Amino acid sequence: MFEHYEVFARVGASTDIVRKEMYEFEDRGGRHLALRPEGTGSVVRAFVEHRPTTPWKVWYVAPNFRAEAPQAGRYRQHFQLGVEALGSDDPDLDVEVITLLARFYEALRLTRVRLLLNSLGDRASRPSYLDALRTYFEAHRGSLSKQSLETLEINPLRVLDSKRPEDQEIVAGAPVMVDHLSAEAAQHFERVRAGLERLGVAYELAPRLVRGLDYYTRTTFEFAADALDASQNAAGGGGRYDGLAEQMGGPPTPGIGFGAGIERILAACDAEDAFPVSAAAVDAFVIDVVDGTQALELTHELRAADVRADRAFDGRSMRSQMKQADRAGARLALIVGEQEVADGTVTVRDLESSQQEVVARADVVAHVRKQVEDR
Repeated sequence: MFEHYEVFARVGASTDIVRKEMYEFEDRGGRHLALRPEGTGSVVRAFVEHRPTTPWKVWYVAPNFRAEAPQAGRYRQHFQLGVEALGSDDPDLDVEVITLLARFYEALRLTRVRLLLNSLGDRASRPSYLDALRTYFEAHRGSLSKQSLETLEINPLRVLDSKRPEDQEIVAGAPVMVDHLSAEAAQHFERVRAGLERLGVAYELAPRLVRGLDYYTRTTFEFAADALDASQNAAGGGGRYDGLAEQMGGPPTPGIGFGAGIERILAACDAEDAFPVSAAAVDAFVIDVVDGTQALELTHELRAADVRADRAFDGRSMRSQMKQADRAGARLALIVGEQEVADGTVTVRDLESSQQEVVARADVVAHVRKQVEDR
């Protein structure tokens, strides 16, 4: 949940995540800490500290925190599924990681999820591209938003990530990285594309796709859930971060990973009706108009027999309890009054047909369970 502030300040100084959205504070020991905004930085920090054998493949599900206005499927505290693989720059590893997430969505029965793919180039590619971007955006300063002008001074690449309406036309005409890739970066990207095609993983080239933190290099990807609103449809994504371990004081170690927001994935599942479920209902509702002790025992026995059961509280009238049974969607009402207690019986009423029968108290649980199983 907590991380050293410097971990994220070092790897995302020009991003809104670090500059505007990260919760940071000083603890009683004088340490500068942050509530973790994402998982990759912490995993790479742990790698640098402990130096596990490579290739090192890990996964995690953890809470993340962003000091921003809550949005659909994204909250100030949200949970993220992440995968990281460090120690190899083989493009086949990129394919493996991307395919893992693609198959995960398939396993969730999501059919309206698109893979967007791009390359942010390597160290040899980046300088010429940044120069081209800076020149282009400087020529359009008068049309950019105030926020993008601030970002331009720090890192022109981050302007491509702007979703502000006034920036969209300018961003759409910006130079693209694929036109500035070095021979090595271009070869790597072609191998990634060929590997995805060989495994039957469909993708769309997205030449202006950038991720939210500064550490990404080469392969960058995102999965868009089209069942959600277009402005909040990113269901997961990631990319390579080949220089990140080195930035944190470790040996040069290539890496690639992804993060996928659990809340956003669940929203996509709901939008696609991926896991249809029947309305919540109980099988039997115990109506106790004596003293509540009959309902206490009988409800417990029914639940122990795997019968969904409920009851009323606070000594309500029979009429009130029957209304509650109806609101609960109960199939059967088990009525226990003074006469039933005296006779050692329970009146079982079918709430759909209104037919009822008197059953011995000792046999009622088995009787109800059989009726539930026979339906």
